[in-house]
Amino acid sequence: METIVLGIGETLVRDDRRWSSWADWLGVPPHTLSALVGAAVAQGHDATDALRTLRPGMDVEAAYRARSAAGRGEHLDESDLYQDVRPALGELRAAGVRVVVAGNGSARAGELLRALDLPADLVVTSAEWGVRKPDPEFFARVAEAAEAPPAASLYVGDHPADDLFPAAAAGLQTAHLRRGPYGHWWADHPDVVETAEFRIDALTELVALVRPPGAGAEAAGAGAVGSDAEGTGGEGPGEEEAGGEETDAAGAAREGARRGALRSVR
Repeated sequence: METIVLGIGETLVRDDRRWSSWADWLGVPPHTLSALVGAAVAQGHDATDALRTLRPGMDVEAAYRARSAAGRGEHLDESDLYQDVRPALGELRAAGVRVVVAGNGSARAGELLRALDLPADLVVTSAEWGVRKPDPEFFARVAEAAEAPPAASLYVGDHPADDLFPAAAAGLQTAHLRRGPYGHWWADHPDVVETAEFRIDALTELVALVRPPGAGAEAAGAGAVGSDAEGTGGEGPGEEEAGGEETDAAGAAREGARRGALRSVR
């Protein structure tokens, strides 16, 4: 692997602050908005639909500008990064891999990320490119920024419809990250399993994927998928205890609806 490209939200950056600030702006408890975000994710919808549930017809971009004008715009600092970000990116660069950060975000988000001086060769947002995921043009720009053949470039993200499927369609290798609402909820969906070359639980697992041939890279890649399937498959720990009274038929119907939802947004 010559280049690894990573998304931003829920790949590098926790979205806690984002949703909490929206809840404050709309005057609702954070847990209310979080629950609505979860409902949107489970239905395969855009998470921002949660905002429109609270304020039908809401123009999210206009509301974002109003927040900024009121001095309540985006903020991002070291505490917003997942703990594995710096170690993983640093090790990748030390291994001679080109590291690119490219995901959906405002121009302001790009400025804030670059101010953190991440160990990356390029940090860019969709607003700076003028095109958002999952638009194929975004991934055409990713392929250019990679400065490597698509087969030697890996796109890493949590969102199947915004990250995994369009990156694969562009000929890039893909790694699905089990992180954030989308990453966890859709991790074991058949479309995700079929599409992703790798499925990982932490960014530090990427380091094993870039080892030279003969140094265990192939085995590491297989191990990442195998351990993922064995250790964290299904609906998450504790579900049997929490939902023990659910019938097999009800469980099958729920899972069928869940699977159909993802296909509808591919």
